[in-house]
Amino acid sequence: MNLLSVHGLAKTGREKPLFTDVTFGLNEGEKAALIGRNGTGKSTLLNTIAGILSPDEGTVVFSKEAGVSFLPQIPLYSRDDTIRQHVFKSKSPKLQTIREYEEACAELEKNGSPAAQKKFSLLNEKMDKGNLWNYESQIQSILTTLGLNGMDRKMGELSGGMIKKVALAQVLVEDTKILLLDEPTNHLDISTIYWLQNYLSETKRSVLMVTHDRYFLDAVCTSIYELARNKVKLYTGNYSAYIEKKQAEAQAEASTERKIESVLRFERDWLMRGPCARGTKAKARIQRDEALLSREKIQEEKGFTLHVENRRLGGKILELKNISKNFPKGFSPEKNAAPVLKNFSCCFNKGEKIGLFGGNGSGKSTLLNIIAGKLTADSGEIEKGENTAVAYYEQNPQFENETHTVLEYIQEAADTFKMSDGTVLSAPLFLEQFGFEGKIQHSPVSALSGGERKRLYLVRLLISSPNFLILDEPTNDFDIFTMNILEQFLVSFQGCLLAASHDRCFMDKICGSLFVLEDDGSVSSFAGTCSEYIECKMQKEAEKKAEEKNSGKKSAPGQSIPHSPQKKKKMTFSERKEFELLEQRIFALEDRKGVLEAELSSGIYERLQAAAQEYGTLTEELAASYARWEELAELEQ
Repeated sequence: MNLLSVHGLAKTGREKPLFTDVTFGLNEGEKAALIGRNGTGKSTLLNTIAGILSPDEGTVVFSKEAGVSFLPQIPLYSRDDTIRQHVFKSKSPKLQTIREYEEACAELEKNGSPAAQKKFSLLNEKMDKGNLWNYESQIQSILTTLGLNGMDRKMGELSGGMIKKVALAQVLVEDTKILLLDEPTNHLDISTIYWLQNYLSETKRSVLMVTHDRYFLDAVCTSIYELARNKVKLYTGNYSAYIEKKQAEAQAEASTERKIESVLRFERDWLMRGPCARGTKAKARIQRDEALLSREKIQEEKGFTLHVENRRLGGKILELKNISKNFPKGFSPEKNAAPVLKNFSCCFNKGEKIGLFGGNGSGKSTLLNIIAGKLTADSGEIEKGENTAVAYYEQNPQFENETHTVLEYIQEAADTFKMSDGTVLSAPLFLEQFGFEGKIQHSPVSALSGGERKRLYLVRLLISSPNFLILDEPTNDFDIFTMNILEQFLVSFQGCLLAASHDRCFMDKICGSLFVLEDDGSVSSFAGTCSEYIECKMQKEAEKKAEEKNSGKKSAPGQSIPHSPQKKKKMTFSERKEFELLEQRIFALEDRKGVLEAELSSGIYERLQAAAQEYGTLTEELAASYARWEELAELEQ
């Protein structure tokens, strides 16, 4: 069943058309991704489909019963809204009822007045009539998995990563059949990305997303739409299949072009001899040759390179001695200082490339800021070698003056630049080496796309020829093409590297070992890639669960990798009430199941079809009820 139809969509950007005559559809259950270079208009296209922007031409039609949830690249929110208010902002009657029920539970916990009890009872009946307990359990599972505790916290108090999680929760809990997601993995830790990957793979909802996470694309997508040369082209299959088909296309195009050039060489000789054009065959041949000569050649998109002058590292590079730092850690509403880093010591060796692994709020950016000198440690010291030149790529780079043009921004560093081969380039030619050509050099920084801004910022950093690179989420907003170039550069980079990134493919390619930030503030080492670490953690989790099962204990619900949610000490009032109602509901479902089984075995044809359909729905609800009951039962232990 087709849920989305896009026909003849067109939109013009700052200098030229971004896309023209875009036509495609999204079927029920389809998982599609929109990929392309930075600045080609992927986010603009997604925003146009979502109705945030108006197209210059064309139409977007959604199936009436589908419903659409949209996650923008930069979530919009009111600073004064609580997490609960933001998550349940949907106009869906189901979600509004659940939100009112949650608020009534919270009010009853604070104030057990008769009015509060009456309100709770009315909403409890409304939940029963709407058969919303299973839906509410699914929502609670999503919120718990995303680590959204303290639902009364204000949105203005949250970090960027936490805001992204709340915005993601909002679209996932909505009762819709279509998800439009713009960079859903940005600012999420690797554990949450892994969970989201599995969720989207298993959901029956249709998905159209923009993402540059290659593992994510491979695991989730059933089709890839490439936006290039102002057109959208469909490639069936996941990202690996897309790469294979693109390589085959490139080879076929090159082969066709060679054949045409071979024909034209012969035809040019024939034309130079001045053939008689009076004959019909000669005229047709000349027209064919003219058509070949005037054909539109396949233009390869021009690439760029990243490079720096080699700067020698000395014997001593960088040493950290007993670094400690206390903060209100993570997203806990408590304000008491907790150790984010505790007595961390390490000594960097030549050529080391180390990744940082840890959840949001674990202290990755804190550690990077301390090493870069942007933040002072509470205790400990850092010794840097005389020849060590550090360049720090910050997660959210700031431009002092966004009205400056791209060229002016680079000219602030220098007017001419000496390249690694000894040649000297002017600022405009230097920018061309990094993919900034033509009019874009005279565009203000504020007009650049997110990926273009970050690439420009990276270029400015590399001008200083650093030999120690610190990268905090360098892949956010970069397209796949730029990430491949960055990866090639970093693999051949002869200096030291310390990087924090949510992109598992990037981490696996670049970093051969990890610093793992633990919950207690300590930092452990792991000799291996990010994927190997996750696999190791999953295996340990599985072994732990097996031991608990064998010893008769229940394992805690939540994520399987690489960290599990904290256990609650006791039930809240609303959870206790839900627990009691679930027990009653399970007994009722079991009774009804017995009745249906009797009807199915009766052999009476008129009853079989209806009974079979109800039996399937009831079995699913019963399984979900048991799963939620076990989660709540764990809180009693």
